[in-house]
Amino acid sequence: MRAVIMHGPGDVRVEEVPLPSLVEPTDAIIRLDATCICGSDLWPYRGIQPIKRPIRMGHEYIGTVEQVGAEVRDLAVGDFVVGSFMASDGTCEICRAGYQSRCIHVVGMGSVGTQAEYARVPWADGTLVKVTGDLTPGRRRSLLAASDVLGTGWFAAVAAEAGPGKTVAVVGDGAVGLCGILAARQLGAERIIAMSRHADRQQLARRFGATDIVEERGDAGVERIKELTGGYGAHSTIEAVGTQESMQQALRATRAGGHVGFVGVSHDVTIDGRELFYSGVHLHGGPAPVRRWLPDLVEAIMSDAIAPGVVFDLTLPLDEAAEGYRAMDERRATKVLLEF
Repeated sequence: MRAVIMHGPGDVRVEEVPLPSLVEPTDAIIRLDATCICGSDLWPYRGIQPIKRPIRMGHEYIGTVEQVGAEVRDLAVGDFVVGSFMASDGTCEICRAGYQSRCIHVVGMGSVGTQAEYARVPWADGTLVKVTGDLTPGRRRSLLAASDVLGTGWFAAVAAEAGPGKTVAVVGDGAVGLCGILAARQLGAERIIAMSRHADRQQLARRFGATDIVEERGDAGVERIKELTGGYGAHSTIEAVGTQESMQQALRATRAGGHVGFVGVSHDVTIDGRELFYSGVHLHGGPAPVRRWLPDLVEAIMSDAIAPGVVFDLTLPLDEAAEGYRAMDERRATKVLLEF
């Protein structure tokens, strides 16, 4: 089968690799219907996250079940499924508390590599959600978004306690930040401030529910948000980048007693203890427990209540994955869908 392999910074290739097989009785093998490139895939592509050897890429996926292990109870061959970017058993104490992405037996799907024609999904019953209904092209794209960026944006909004009467600031205008805007709107936020300098992403932010756009960054961006909120700062802030600047901006743009939901994959981020102490801000985040919300998100997508799939603004065949990486790296695309 074909799979995307990263050999080093800027070096992405599509190569032939062996078909996956069942390893554990709780596994399933799926034939992918579509996959995509994530903003987090750009960290190794840019050399910021070093890799020591060629690695399989991808952790987002939708597809059809081809095989199931002997202990898989909830799925059958032929089922169309969407799964979280983190595989979880669904039964441990952490999973039952709603944090499946930190399952005691968690397996990151990035270690499997889903930018490929087939994939082995560990802990199939705890990871995959069966989809029924009319699978239109638009719904398929949205289901793929649910595998990571929608679920991650949703977790960020919940962690930031977005809701009725709240002003939400969103730091980061990539697919996760945009989905955080959509989630904040669905959760009933009164005002949503998108921090973005890109006209195409600003347009989508407004489509998803943003009421204000702030183009300034750093201290100037913080001051602008405070101006828009009567000097207080946002009640809820989503941090969807993972850099030192974005985290500082999120913390400083949040009012005392407010909440920051941080889901950007952290790279060299440090927080000054004294500043945090006196901010009075709540911090909650990390890898999103997408599986907690997947059933509800699937229902919302299949009823056309939400359409997050529009974050995919470039579609390419798998064989052109290298161009997809270049397009996202050069900001010519927000998120690239790879089809077979």
